[in-house]
Amino acid sequence: MSGYNAPSATRVVVGVSGSLGSVTVLRRATALARRLAAELWPVLAWTPPGGDPAGRRPGAADPLAEEWQRLAERCLTSLLDDLFGEEGPGIPLHAVIVRGTPGRALLAVADREDDLLVVGTGRRGLHRAFSGRVCRHLLAHAACPVLAVPPSPLESDLSAVRRRNAWHRRMDTRGL
Repeated sequence: MSGYNAPSATRVVVGVSGSLGSVTVLRRATALARRLAAELWPVLAWTPPGGDPAGRRPGAADPLAEEWQRLAERCLTSLLDDLFGEEGPGIPLHAVIVRGTPGRALLAVADREDDLLVVGTGRRGLHRAFSGRVCRHLLAHAACPVLAVPPSPLESDLSAVRRRNAWHRRMDTRGL
């Protein structure tokens, strides 16, 4: 594209969940951060299983919240270690764990106009952290540019295989 200049970002904020789709998004965000000479800010948002009852009652403390926080930290650390290894991504990295919903957490971190927010479009489903609903929310409310990364074709193929296995359907292997 002639005449197109990518926005200069000081931070590339990326939503991750540990899923295959979020790994694709993190790889894309890392490449963008390298190209823009920006810092990489992977954000993992978490809520306690079954919702956040402590958040509904003022002054109430959830005794398991610290353990869930540690689990979220381990999940993000493991993902970053698996992806980048000992040498790291080669750019400044600031991993962030936020208690809250993905949309609100990402908007709270990507609060500067010169940030670039990278998220996965995901697929509709009850258990998808970055479903289309979250992506649309971020596109509507973010104060910075948002890059929505579609799922990889490999993820679609893998989901189709999982569905076939769940329904005990035979797979057509003639095309392999």
